[in-house]
Amino acid sequence: QVQLVESGGGLVQAGGSLRLSCAASGRTLSNTAMAWFRQAPGKEREFVAAISWYAARTLYADSLKGRFTISRDGANNTMYLQMNSLKPEDTAVYFCAWKGGVVATRIQSMYASWGQGTQVTVSS
Repeated sequence: QVQLVESGGGLVQAGGSLRLSCAASGRTLSNTAMAWFRQAPGKEREFVAAISWYAARTLYADSLKGRFTISRDGANNTMYLQMNSLKPEDTAVYFCAWKGGVVATRIQSMYASWGQGTQVTVSS
């Protein structure tokens, strides 16, 4: 198992940017993958983006491609989500997640470890 701690959420105006971080600990991250999901009030949790740790192959939700960028810092075992041109509909709790195996996937049930979430609120 991996322990995950998110940070970087907050309140931002529409059109602004935020960068979320997810610090991972507990095991080596090579040959694994991580992802961001989000859950808006009254809605189901949805996939945002995923990355394979070693090769840094990325996968995005189609609706977010071009505004959000996922990346990782192997030296610091930290994953990031750069969010630009934020919209009020991006308001949600953002979770990071970890899975064994190198394939980045949008399937939530494949992820074995989850962070506690960080709140992102975008005002209009």
